[in-house]
Amino acid sequence: MTLGAANRFAQIAAALQWDRGRWIWLLLILTILALVLGLGDNGSALLRYDRSAIAAGGWWRLLTAHIVHLDAHHLLLNGLGLVLVWSLFAQDYDADEWCAIVLGGALAISAGLWWVSPHVIWYVGGSGVLHSVMAAGAVKHWAEHQWDRWILAVGLCIKLAWEQWAGHSAPLQAAPLVIVDAHLYGALWGFALGAALSWRMAIIRPFARRDLGA
Repeated sequence: MTLGAANRFAQIAAALQWDRGRWIWLLLILTILALVLGLGDNGSALLRYDRSAIAAGGWWRLLTAHIVHLDAHHLLLNGLGLVLVWSLFAQDYDADEWCAIVLGGALAISAGLWWVSPHVIWYVGGSGVLHSVMAAGAVKHWAEHQWDRWILAVGLCIKLAWEQWAGHSAPLQAAPLVIVDAHLYGALWGFALGAALSWRMAIIRPFARRDLGA
């Protein structure tokens, strides 16, 4: 590879936020999701959100439901969504903050399905958590006055509103494959935690600058 080609590749990797070893974590997450899919129907039945199984003591499902997928097509769609949000937001938060956003989002979605959407008998997929990531990232971009803040925030809100209107206009007997309530609960968690983290940084940053100048 020539020096020019290497530089272009490095620029592309930086633009997609795959630099500084971040691509390793992205690849690891995608690999784990593929391995879980490889467990087949038995694995899915053991890990998915299932109201009756959770009521019987299967509390792990509140978290594991979000790494299970219906099939390869479902995983591909969520995988592409992950690559997209990674490229947009990967550097916006620290690793521990992302863990709080993702794990908290998973629990918030499961809690919302349990308490607010009792008609949802079972659920799998990572799209709800992806909405947590999108919402938290949109808040961070808004707080930092980045050029795309309006596109991200307004676009996500319009998407959520449309899903709630269109998703609930169908009869419950239709059993939609996309549980739009999961998107809403995930986004609400992302908005809330993203706002809290941005508010914290807005308070901490002036003190940090003062210490550096001292």
